[in-house]
Amino acid sequence: MYTSGTTGEPKGVLISNESIITLLAGVKRLFESVNEKLFEKDVYLSYLPLAHSFDRVIEETFIWHGASIGFWRGDVKLLIEDLGELKPTIFCAVPRVLDRVYSGLTETCAGTFVSLPNELEMLGTVGPPVPNVDSCLESVPEMGYDALASTPRGEICIKGDTLFSGYYKREDLTKEVPVDGWFHTGDIGEWQPNGSMKIIDRKKNIFKLSQGEYVAVENLENIFSQVPSIESIWVYGNSFEAFLVAVVTPSKQALEHWAEENGISMDFNSLCEDSRAKSYILEELSKIGKEKKLKGFEFIKAVHLDPVPFDMERDLITPTYKKKRPQLLKYYQ
Repeated sequence: MYTSGTTGEPKGVLISNESIITLLAGVKRLFESVNEKLFEKDVYLSYLPLAHSFDRVIEETFIWHGASIGFWRGDVKLLIEDLGELKPTIFCAVPRVLDRVYSGLTETCAGTFVSLPNELEMLGTVGPPVPNVDSCLESVPEMGYDALASTPRGEICIKGDTLFSGYYKREDLTKEVPVDGWFHTGDIGEWQPNGSMKIIDRKKNIFKLSQGEYVAVENLENIFSQVPSIESIWVYGNSFEAFLVAVVTPSKQALEHWAEENGISMDFNSLCEDSRAKSYILEELSKIGKEKKLKGFEFIKAVHLDPVPFDMERDLITPTYKKKRPQLLKYYQ
């Protein structure tokens, strides 16, 4: 299976049958430990691409238990109707579908941690690790994360038979991972008192500005995405500049409402080119930045408004709606 290509060209990941069976067995054991299991009457709605390891593992779990799988019609606008028709008992999602759900890495066979049913105190976490997978945190000093602190935080590392065998026809990349048998995920996690893991940051998407400050860009995008007038945002910076810039797809309804209130009469595309609209969006970004107590260098200093959302047609996002940062840079530079 291939990675999504968010950090460059998609890589072919060699996943053995043993990896898949090990993961399925681990999930089964975890659910049994809390008296939960799948039944034949359970129904799963499959709408993710079949080339996505997350969906494939879930489907194989359902097949193992003799449960049912229904497939959507391939149109996002009809997804609600598909839900009503199939009435799934289990519904799985990835970012953009449910912003608060984190998907798994292809290299770890899509799953290492599993949220437990009906455990409300685990909301906002990815749950505890499955029984047959080893996991640990490694400190990331440059980001201020200490795996040995009273609240352990650091890069999540995985070890076990669920790991991939290597990258297809890329021995150079295969030699880089794992390190001492541990696969470094690039996710920054925080152990919770109840044994679950909370993902709080992303190591792979950090960079240094010219003044030497490190920026965790995904964390900033998650914060700025909370602005009601913003549909989507891509934040960019590099080591040659001292500030951040962003490409924003504004909410059409919110921007047109703002324009009407301010006596500005023009269509949505024209609004996105208007300097007053850009100033308005920058003000909204600054407001939430102050609310969240961001550092000065984490504020956006310039913004470009694109009326067209990031899409697969321009190769800016993956089929599961994750940003392809190298392609975004090439397109907007």
